[in-house]
Amino acid sequence: MIFILALGVSACASSLASSTPTLQPPTATPLPPTATPVPSVATVNGVDITVAEFQAELDRYKSAQTALGITITDEEANKVVLEDMIAQVLLAQAAREANFNLTESDLQSRVDALAADIGGTEALSAWQSSHGYDDVSFRIALKRAAEAAWMRDKIIADVPTSMEQIHLRQILTYNEADARNALEQLNNGADFNELAAFYDSITLGELGWVPRGYLLDAKAEEAVFALQTGLYSDVIATDAGFHIFKALDRAEHVLTPDALLIVQEMAVKNWLVDKRLQGDIILTP
Repeated sequence: MIFILALGVSACASSLASSTPTLQPPTATPLPPTATPVPSVATVNGVDITVAEFQAELDRYKSAQTALGITITDEEANKVVLEDMIAQVLLAQAAREANFNLTESDLQSRVDALAADIGGTEALSAWQSSHGYDDVSFRIALKRAAEAAWMRDKIIADVPTSMEQIHLRQILTYNEADARNALEQLNNGADFNELAAFYDSITLGELGWVPRGYLLDAKAEEAVFALQTGLYSDVIATDAGFHIFKALDRAEHVLTPDALLIVQEMAVKNWLVDKRLQGDIILTP
């Protein structure tokens, strides 16, 4: 009887065990793999400048400098190339914000034109390979360059062709003693034009009409634009020598081609400075 009961209890236990599910720990759903970020040297308003494209551009820049016989350190080359690439991205972004749209058809036309200039599709492909491009990266670079060029032209087009300028003449010497001697003569009543001609018999010291930004030295520009018409400055030392400037006239005047080019370049430079201050630019250590 005990044996039968034991069998019955055993069978009951076996039945309960088989009918009651065993609790298992929840199985975690595997997360999709995270994309490995492409190594970059900088991020400009969320757009990466990749190490690969930077290195390719750096190699091209160094090769160009070598061909010109110019020696440049790696640090200088890195800085020049990175600054140029950041500027190009900023200009390209602004072009798109200004609704400039380079379509795929337009881009293909540019690629076809380049291929024709270089000797055909195979020649262009060989050039791309030798300069660190594949088809995708080349089209990206070409599109960015076209956008940046459009924006640069737009900035330049907004520069006025006339502005306030000073008609300037100078006495230029190459040592301070001569400049101080000339200043003393002026203070004693000597004629400015005669002294200017004495030190430069070719130009007679004539600098023409000068806008802000034309003179390369900040101290010289500050002194010049502080002058009243008919007055001359103190001796001003620059990399070019020792100057005494005289303001012959001040008025709104049409920019010369040379001055217009310099003012346009300054407009682009100032635009980039502002955009860099306003933008989110992260340099990768």
